[in-house]
Amino acid sequence: METSTQSTGEQPVAIRLLLACGAIGPLLFIVVFLIEGAIRPHYSAWQNVVSSLSQGEGGWIQMANFIVCGALVLGFAIGLRRALRAGRGSTWGPILLGIFGLCLIGAGIFVTDPLLGYPPGASSTPTVHGTLHNLLSLFVFASLIAACFVLARREAADPAGHGWAWYSVATGILVAVFFVVTDVVALLNGPAGLMQRICIIIGWSWIALLAIRLMSKKVQRA
Repeated sequence: METSTQSTGEQPVAIRLLLACGAIGPLLFIVVFLIEGAIRPHYSAWQNVVSSLSQGEGGWIQMANFIVCGALVLGFAIGLRRALRAGRGSTWGPILLGIFGLCLIGAGIFVTDPLLGYPPGASSTPTVHGTLHNLLSLFVFASLIAACFVLARREAADPAGHGWAWYSVATGILVAVFFVVTDVVALLNGPAGLMQRICIIIGWSWIALLAIRLMSKKVQRA
């Protein structure tokens, strides 16, 4: 009589590299916009949103930041699909994060219009590329929020994943709240830049932590 045994081990190297993209991209994105926002002349990280860093002198840095992060998260989405294999969220989780990555790339290609006084003296007349940037940005945050809830539902089915499930739900709610608050505060000439930075750091950090969690997770081997 033959018996089969199973052992646990690390994710295959190719999958681990793709998952690592999900940790590198979002964390790099946060570091770059924090530094740029702190040193850019005439730019206020307190009031001006991150997308406005694509405007003015040195705007190419934030444009590249969008594109690089989007491409890395797109790679992560591919690795996520292979790591999850089957079960709840194994299809829609990666799809939603793939949409996130693609739309982030688009947000880097289509530069936002001048907003909230930056760059100084620039016309705030809406343009096609600015409108596309806003639409793509909406999909970036919407897909991230949806991914949080989809993957929370997957983890909720596993008794060992309840903590992560609650963290994912909290992240989805907070990203949605701060996304709305950013627009409201901007209309009131308040600290829209600060509100959006909190929103981004919460959401992008969740992606990075998800990637790190999956990289360290043991998998069954026949």
